[in-house]
Amino acid sequence: MIPARYEASRFPGKLLQDLAGKSVIIRTYEATVATALFDDVFVVTDSELISKEVKKHNGKVIISQVKHKTGSDRIAEAAKNSNADIIINVQGDEPFVNKEILQLLIRTFEEDTSKEIDVASLIFPIHDKTEINNPNNVKVVIDKDNFALYFSRAPIPYSRENTKADYYQHIGIYAFRKEALIKFSKLPIGILEKTEKLENLRFITNGMKVKMLLTEQKSIGIDTPQDLEKARKIFVTKMK
Repeated sequence: MIPARYEASRFPGKLLQDLAGKSVIIRTYEATVATALFDDVFVVTDSELISKEVKKHNGKVIISQVKHKTGSDRIAEAAKNSNADIIINVQGDEPFVNKEILQLLIRTFEEDTSKEIDVASLIFPIHDKTEINNPNNVKVVIDKDNFALYFSRAPIPYSRENTKADYYQHIGIYAFRKEALIKFSKLPIGILEKTEKLENLRFITNGMKVKMLLTEQKSIGIDTPQDLEKARKIFVTKMK
């Protein structure tokens, strides 16, 4: 499921922006479908504009019946009547999503026979100070078993004495057990989630186990006009 809203706070209307001849949301939808990993792929939205755009390209749409604070809340509503055991949430602004990283998420749940994991998501290492300090890049601190301890827009961990630290950036793609997703949607939004504007914090503050999977593949989520320009240059290069 691909949650998609029109009024993004940092870049309104970004999902309908042109990305090498197609909109961002269509690039994301088609990339997800092209992996051939899923029984169904849906865009979940409350926007008539996005709905029309997806249907114009023969995509499948689920219309949200109520307003939602987060993408995960949006797909939780859509997933209630689904027979799926695992729901994958690909953010609408992730046009470079690919089969390899989605297979990694699926395999994690296939191997989790004890059903310890509620949610799985992805991280990649970052080293550049500008990227580490960029609040648009969500950083993650993990424990020895690669479960998330905290998510933040701040550079974490803080190196007090210039100790060499490992920094990881979160990729906005999740896999949920259906029951964990429904549980998440019923939990109140806490002060940490309100402060950082990160839905990920609702999981860990309520004791849900979030497994972080390491990949070397960097993601380009489109949060700003600058991100869109980077994405356009990559698509132009790929199409040559």
